[in-house]
Amino acid sequence: MRIGVDVGGTKILGVAVDETGRETASVRRPTGWGADAVADGIAAVIDELAVPAGSVSVGIGVPGQIVPGSGVVEHALNLGIERSDLAAAVAGRTGIRPAVDNDVRCAAVGARALLPGLESLAYLNLGTGIAAGIVDATGPRRGTRGAAGEIGHVSIDPAGPACRCGQRGCIEALAGGGAVAQRWGRPADLPVRDVFDAADGGDVRAAELRADLVRGVAGAVQLLVLTTDVDAVVLGGGVAGLGDRLLEPVRTALAASAAASPFLRSLRLAGRVVLVPQGVAVGALGAALTPDAVPHDLVTRRAAAG
Repeated sequence: MRIGVDVGGTKILGVAVDETGRETASVRRPTGWGADAVADGIAAVIDELAVPAGSVSVGIGVPGQIVPGSGVVEHALNLGIERSDLAAAVAGRTGIRPAVDNDVRCAAVGARALLPGLESLAYLNLGTGIAAGIVDATGPRRGTRGAAGEIGHVSIDPAGPACRCGQRGCIEALAGGGAVAQRWGRPADLPVRDVFDAADGGDVRAAELRADLVRGVAGAVQLLVLTTDVDAVVLGGGVAGLGDRLLEPVRTALAASAAASPFLRSLRLAGRVVLVPQGVAVGALGAALTPDAVPHDLVTRRAAAG
């Protein structure tokens, strides 16, 4: 059995998958605040999913920067974690030492499993913030310090809106859900959808925000293709829930930017951007399938934990 755990700011989602990668069970729990509470929640999810006998491997996807190969999480501020050896904390509670990676990289692994025709891809997570996970046949790319794919704070418009990082015109300032909501300034359960709806209704300010969002996503796609030459860029995260309302304008923007450049036209950017398959817990699936997860004997694991 493989267990994957996707840790978010409000919920911990765990899935169990069989040897074919098919989901067999899932569990959701609220996310606690701070390193101990997060580890407790993860351990509870693992205990609920694990069968009484046999072997199990566990992968965990978590926000923040992961020191490569260590299981140490840094700067997961929306979880109340500045630095924590999450792998050791979970092993101490369950007897299973998990593989720990950034949640967006795990989602990239999950997306590649769902799109088997692609040799390589970049999973562009469009949520409150923006980051990418890059994966190919060798596995996810992490970089020397675990920061590969952190493209949200690449500025593509020095005269653009201010970003919380101190720059102007960052991809995240244009297309991040949090930045769009702040610039929109109107109460809404789904601010980005509210912006798109208002733009469709003729609201000039909403149309400007929508254009900036599309420009930011298109810029991120172009950046990822030019730097990694992946087969596809997969749009995921909450903003990607807009579906074709987002995808088609992004493809149009990519085609327009390539119109004057034979080189860009040769890359077929518009045809290399797709939506993540809907209805699948892609982050938890990717965590379960991480190649670094080591099987543990369930008969002895509880004794080891305690």
